[in-house]
Formats: sequence, C-alpha cells, structure tokens
Amino acid sequence: MGKRIVVGISGASGVIYGIRMLSLLKDTDYETHLILSEAGRLNIRLETGLSADEVAAMADWVHDNQDMTAPLASGSFLTEGMVVAPCTVKTLSAIANSYDSSLLVRAADVTLKEKRKLVLMVRETPLHKGHLRLMALAADMGAHILPPIPSFYHQPKTLEDIIDQSIGKAFDYLGIAHHLFRRWGEKAPGT
Repeated sequence: MGKRIVVGISGASGVIYGIRMLSLLKDTDYETHLILSEAGRLNIRLETGLSADEVAAMADWVHDNQDMTAPLASGSFLTEGMVVAPCTVKTLSAIANSYDSSLLVRAADVTLKEKRKLVLMVRETPLHKGHLRLMALAADMGAHILPPIPSFYHQPKTLEDIIDQSIGKAFDYLGIAHHLFRRWGEKAPGT
C-alpha cells in the first residue's frame, strides 16, 4: 500500500487551494482520496469554471460526502493525514464538536482520533471570538490550523505563487517534499 492523503473541499471561497493540492499530488507517490461537500461542488463551478467532475478526475479515489460506510469513516483505513482546503466555519465547527454529520467531518474526526495529521485551511475573515474559540478547540484536539494567508518574502509574481506558498506550508506539516516557494533566507534564483 502506498501513502494516502485525504483532501476535503468544503464550500468556503478558495476551492482553488484543494484543486491545486490535488493537481500537485498527482505527480507524487501519494494516493489521493477526495471528499467534496455539496457547497464545495457549487463553489468549484462559481470560482474556477471547472466542473466538480473535472476536479474529481484529479483524485485517485472520490468518496460521496453522505456515504458513512466509506473506508475513510474507519480508523482502520490508514492514511498519512488529511487536509480540508478550504475549510468553512461550519465544517470547522462540526470537526471541533465531533459532529460527524458527513463523511468529510467523519474522516477529519477519524484523523484526529487516530492521532494523524489534520490540516484545516480555514477561510473566513474577519474572525469573531466564536470562530477563534472553534479554532482553539480543534487545535487542542490536534488539528493544525492553517488559514491560507499569503506571505510576500518569497516575492510572488502570480496568483499561483501565492496559492502555492499556502499549499507548501500544508505540505511541510504533512512531510511532503516540494519546491513550491522560496523559503525565508534562501536566495532568489539568479542572485
């Protein structure tokens, strides 16, 4: 069995993060398991011009978000971890409260209970105290809270550069090798 990564795409703005992650993982030895929420499917069309089927074709396996009998619903299904990119506050709330109402949330809950790595790319701003409380609760249970907030020390030139920097931070946490951005202290090419 190869290494497995679960990618959840929920309905927040920023579905491009999950889509770009899937496209980058295609060139690795990771087996990808995709879960799309219903709102995530809608946002794919609204924000990218792609169809949910085109995004699903990027994954090795696609799981129905309502199928609570899918392998991902069990801790015996081994994975390296899971990323929810983007993660809505609704999804964050369900994960933080162990409210396993969908496969996406159940897979995240399984990831936490099995002490595997869970990255939540929470996409909301501004944040009120309730949002912050949910993030702290999820972090206390072991989730890695990684809002896709751009940095500029790597001097991004394109939107893809900005997206790739956030994905690179998620890959760093998961232990996935990459060259998606210039790290702090590294010289720019040609200098």
